[in-house]
Amino acid sequence: MELFTLEGKTALVTGCAGGIGRGIVRGLAAAGADIIGVDLRSLEETREDVEALGRRFRAFHTDLSDKEAITAMWEEALAAYGGIDILVNDAGMQYRENACDLPLDMFDRVLSVNLRCAYQLSQLAARHYIAEGKKGKIINMASLFSTFGGLNVSAYTCSKHGVVGLTRAFSNELAQYGICVNALAPGYIATEMTRSIWSDPEKRRPMDERLPIGRWGTPEDFAGPAVFLASAASDYITGVVLPVDGGYTCR
Repeated sequence: MELFTLEGKTALVTGCAGGIGRGIVRGLAAAGADIIGVDLRSLEETREDVEALGRRFRAFHTDLSDKEAITAMWEEALAAYGGIDILVNDAGMQYRENACDLPLDMFDRVLSVNLRCAYQLSQLAARHYIAEGKKGKIINMASLFSTFGGLNVSAYTCSKHGVVGLTRAFSNELAQYGICVNALAPGYIATEMTRSIWSDPEKRRPMDERLPIGRWGTPEDFAGPAVFLASAASDYITGVVLPVDGGYTCR
């Protein structure tokens, strides 16, 4: 099990006040990692999760659409912990509107949080890993909509297609340094972002009928995949988009 230990490692995880990000944090902390959590929402419950597992936690309340704020947060986090070994780009937002009526300023905001932030943090992490000679790990958050077009989520779909491109491009350039860049692709997961669907029996019926595993996912379903991609167990895996979808895309 030494392959999966994260003892002595520090992970920076964005968007971890709840949902998938919080599930990932619990998994990484249980495997031994200290956590730097980044979100605009309260991170107190996430802090309690991490500290209950005996790990350190530091919260940053950062607007991830703001380039300068991201850089300042990264530099402060790096100074506070002396190094970062794992980056998880989980933060994301969605805005539902048909493509013809979507305001362009909202398109820009969705892309800035879901894609540009992930690019910027991956760039900062890569520079740090290379300078320190670290075989660091970067885990991005893709989606079913990295493959599908969807309805009334055009900005989100564009951003999640971009996350796959980001993952593959960075993996190609960073592999020579032993840095692995991969992505998780959630299926239908019961979180606040999807509440309007999973809480409505009629809206969720098509998804329920297509899920081979017979249930919607939960944030806890991401703990294992995240630990795998963050640990030495995946040192020969890079550029992969791993579906965590209960078999949805196989049906």
